Amino acid sequence: MRTYDFAPLWRSTIGFDRLFDLAETAQRASEDNYPPYNIERLADDRYQISLAVAGFAPEDIAITAEQNVVTVEGGKSDKTERDFLYRGISTRSFRRQFSLAEYVQVKSAAFDNGLLTIELVREIPEAMKPRRIAVGDASTGNVRKLESKAAA
Repeated sequence: MRTYDFAPLWRSTIGFDRLFDLAETAQRASEDNYPPYNIERLADDRYQISLAVAGFAPEDIAITAEQNVVTVEGGKSDKTERDFLYRGISTRSFRRQFSLAEYVQVKSAAFDNGLLTIELVREIPEAMKPRRIAVGDASTGNVRKLESKAAA
């Protein structure tokens, strides 16, 4: 297992705290790969996370959207006493977190045939979007004003 020490970078950089936190979180998250998941880009500003949660019901899963983080938790209490000869479908509890970029929000979540899909959309506020500024010809207007003042 490869681990990285970010201490030298902490000493020589300012304002990159979130970047280092993301790198450390990604390093820890790579150790646990349950449940399996996909992340897809559907369009420029639309994304989808799909988690394979076979054996769980919708009421066994909780999705929490906080600022810049989506957390998916699953827990199943095995109420029935069953005698498995082989148990290949895991129903262990899990907690999976996904870090989101600014302005990415959870729009919806759906559960179908053991697959949980979470729809994400990036909605940039109008004030933050680039806008085109019209360039006018102001130089001729200033010349006329100066000429009229000089003639008077």
